[in-house]
Amino acid sequence: MKIPESVLVVVYTVQARVLLLERADHPGFWQSVTGSREPGDPDLRAICVRELAEETGLAEADGNLADWGRTNRYPIYPHWRSRYAPGVTHNTEHVFGFELDREREIVLAPAEHTRCCWLDWRAAAERCFSTTNIAAIREIPARLAGRGRP
Repeated sequence: MKIPESVLVVVYTVQARVLLLERADHPGFWQSVTGSREPGDPDLRAICVRELAEETGLAEADGNLADWGRTNRYPIYPHWRSRYAPGVTHNTEHVFGFELDREREIVLAPAEHTRCCWLDWRAAAERCFSTTNIAAIREIPARLAGRGRP
């Protein structure tokens, strides 16, 4: 059974281009990197590093991984509740960003994602199905501006 705690890792470039992945189990559902806590995970950062490698082929050294200090709690979609213990209806999601200097070639995990694309942050926010993912993507311009970038 899955643990109802996860990470959302928004992968983006200093040019405000965002990586989106299409779910293999739900064509048309586009999202950022996500992953659930597994027994023995030492911390949230370790989950992010594992999921980045598994879902994209990116390593921690490729960019700047940052905890955005935001936690979301939301209902688990009914079609995914069977993955959790009986009675579990909500997930707690911790938001991280992974900033890259440029777009990178992505190596997908075919069991999880069928396609990927790099989009301008506005187009990426429009394509996502998750409201928490959309909100995180919309933070990118302010985060870049706060670091003296366009």
